[in-house]
Amino acid sequence: MALASAHPPAPPHDLARTLGELRESGWESVPVSEELRRNASRRISAGEPLISGVLGFEDTVIPQLENAILAGHDIILLGERGQAKTRIIRSLIELLDEWLPVVAGSEINDDPYHPTSRYARLKVVEEGDETPITWAHRSERYGEKLATPDTSIADLIGEVDPIKVAEGRYLSDELTLHYGLVPRVNRGIFAINELPDLSERIQVGLLNVLEERDVQIRGHRVRLPLDVMLVATANPEDYTNRGRIITPLKDRFGAQVRTHYPEETRTEVAIMCAEAVLPEGTPVIVPAYMQEVLAEMSQLARRSPHLNQRSGVSVRLTIANYETLVANALRRALRTGESVVVPRVSDLAALLPSTQGKIEVEALEEGREDEVVAQLAAAAVLSVFRRRVILEDPGAVVGSFGEGSVVHTGDDLASADYLAVLADMPALEPPTRALAGPDAGESPALMAAALEFLLEGLHLTKRLNKDASGARALYRRRR
Repeated sequence: MALASAHPPAPPHDLARTLGELRESGWESVPVSEELRRNASRRISAGEPLISGVLGFEDTVIPQLENAILAGHDIILLGERGQAKTRIIRSLIELLDEWLPVVAGSEINDDPYHPTSRYARLKVVEEGDETPITWAHRSERYGEKLATPDTSIADLIGEVDPIKVAEGRYLSDELTLHYGLVPRVNRGIFAINELPDLSERIQVGLLNVLEERDVQIRGHRVRLPLDVMLVATANPEDYTNRGRIITPLKDRFGAQVRTHYPEETRTEVAIMCAEAVLPEGTPVIVPAYMQEVLAEMSQLARRSPHLNQRSGVSVRLTIANYETLVANALRRALRTGESVVVPRVSDLAALLPSTQGKIEVEALEEGREDEVVAQLAAAAVLSVFRRRVILEDPGAVVGSFGEGSVVHTGDDLASADYLAVLADMPALEPPTRALAGPDAGESPALMAAALEFLLEGLHLTKRLNKDASGARALYRRRR
C-alpha cells in the first residue's frame, strides 16, 4: 500500500496555479534523482544528518547511502529483521522538495512541462498556459508495498478498468487504464519491502521500471516514461535461500547497502530509550546499569550458540524487554503504594514473554527457552557488574554475611524491606549508594534496585550463594 500523510498540509497560496504562472515563476523541472542529490548535498555540506531517527549507522550505512544518492542509484537495503531498513527508506521522503507542481487531475503526478499520461498531454494541448496546476506535498510522493506471493502486476503497474470500458471507452484507449502503485508515485520514491518474497514473474515486470524507466500494461502499446527512484529491502536468509531476487533485476540496482545491528551497548541503549513507550502517570526511573543489562542481553543473544542466528535478534527485543521490565516494576509500585517506579534485577524474570516471540532457539534447545533467557540475563548482569562496580573492600562486604545471615529479594517486596537490610548490614551501604548515584538521596526504590544488583553481582562473581525460585531469591554466605 502507499504510505502517505492522511492529511497533507495545504500548499502555500503564493504558488503558481496555472502552467503560465509556473513558467513565469522560473520553476525548473529536474529528475527525482537530481532532486534527491541536490537536497542531500545541501545537508551534507551543512553538516546535517542525511536521515533522522536512526542511530548507530553514522560510520557504516550512512556513508554508503550518501554515495548511492549522490550517484543517483536505485538502492537495495540488505539486512536482518529489526535493522531500521524501513525507517531508513521512509526517511528519504525528507530529501524530496516540499512541494512539486503537477497537472491538475493527473493520477501519476504529471510534470506540467513534460506530461506523460494521455490525460495530461491532452490537457496541456487544449488549455496551454491556462492548464491548471496543483501542488503535491513530499509525503504524497512516496509509495510502499510489502512484497507477498499474491502481489500482481496490476497492483504494481496497472490494469484495464472495466468500469471505464463499460462507460463506453475502447479497450485500446489509454484512458481506460487504472494505474498501479508505481506509476502513481511518478516523480517520487517507491519502496518494496522484502523483495525476494515477490514472485519471479512479477519481478520481471519491474525490469522496465528500473532500466528503461517505463511501464508496459497488458493489452496496450503504452509507454510511460516514469521518473521513479526504486528502493527495496531484503533479508539475507530470504535473499539467498527461501526466496531470491532474479539476477537481471538484482543487476539493475545501482547500490546494495548492508545494514547491521547496533555494534555497541550504548547505541542499543540510546535506541531503546528513544523508541520505548513507557506508562504515564507514575514517575519512572530506570537505573543506567539496568538499561545496560537489557542492551547487553540482546548483544549476547546475537552471539549465543543456543539461538538461531540466521533469523537475527532484532532491536525490537531490547525495546519490548525494556517496556516489560518497567511494566513489572509498575505492577509492584501499584501493589506496594510506592510513588516511583524503579526496575530491579528481580524484574528480569518477567522478560520471558517479551523475549520468546523474538528469538528462535536451535532445535536441540527447544523447550528450554526459559533457561536460555535466564542464562542471557545472568551473563548480561555479570558483564555490566564487572564494568561498573569496583569494591574498595570486598572482604568487608562479603564478611557482613555472618553465619546464618541471609537476604531475601523479590519483585514483590517493598523498597522499605531493603533499607532494613542496609541497616542490619552497614558494610553493604557504601557500594549500594555508589550504584544508586548521587541523586538517589533517601529514595528507597533506587537503593533497593542498587542493592539487588550488588547482591546478584556478588553471586555471579562467586562471592555469595543464591537460592532462587522464579523472581524470588535468597542470598547467603558461601561455604
